[in-house]
Amino acid sequence: MTKAPHIAILDDEPEIRRMLADALEEAGYRVTTHGRATEFEAALKRMTPDVCLVDLGLPDRDGLAVVHRLALESGASIIIISGRAQVQDRVTGLELGADDYIIKPFDPAEVVARVRARLRKSRPEPDRGAQIARFNGWTALFDRYVLIAADGSEVPFSHAEGEVLRLFLDAPKRLISRTQMQETLGGVAGESFDRAMDVRISRLRTKLGEDPKNPTLIKTIYGAGYIFLGDVSWG
Repeated sequence: MTKAPHIAILDDEPEIRRMLADALEEAGYRVTTHGRATEFEAALKRMTPDVCLVDLGLPDRDGLAVVHRLALESGASIIIISGRAQVQDRVTGLELGADDYIIKPFDPAEVVARVRARLRKSRPEPDRGAQIARFNGWTALFDRYVLIAADGSEVPFSHAEGEVLRLFLDAPKRLISRTQMQETLGGVAGESFDRAMDVRISRLRTKLGEDPKNPTLIKTIYGAGYIFLGDVSWG
């Protein structure tokens, strides 16, 4: 029998941990909860969550640092849950590798829906089993979340960045609209989603050594979407 997806919660407020755990377990998920970053990171050595819910206001570590480390070292989807409502906080969280950002207070049903959306989008599709792609001197290893340059140097990418990169590599030289990105990657259409995509694409361009004023691989078609212009081979 297939195990239910595993959701890990990191929040220092016991009431919130209990509320989220109850809602997620009722929805059929396995849940573990943690109140401190050190406890959470120690547990990660023994478990591999499918989704991590991470609060930013932690007593023993900066929550953004936890998010960044998770994005680099884990294949889990990351959803920030935080009382920080400023746009810059949301942008920073997304830049550091989070897949989604939920502002407190929230309805537990919304969190369950967001978790379900992340799991749906991260589930492998039958025609997307290949984990290695080569393009324009680069090799993308999706099982390790790393790009290998022609000189052999390695550049890590986050789960969120990997989703966008894979979308481009699966459809080279074809226009991908914002609507297609939203439908494929999940999320709520609107300014927040658009900003998240802008951040991920900007970071991918930087990691690929693109000139931000004149990118040659990921081209913006203003008012329409994006086109990936590389020559891609899988396997």
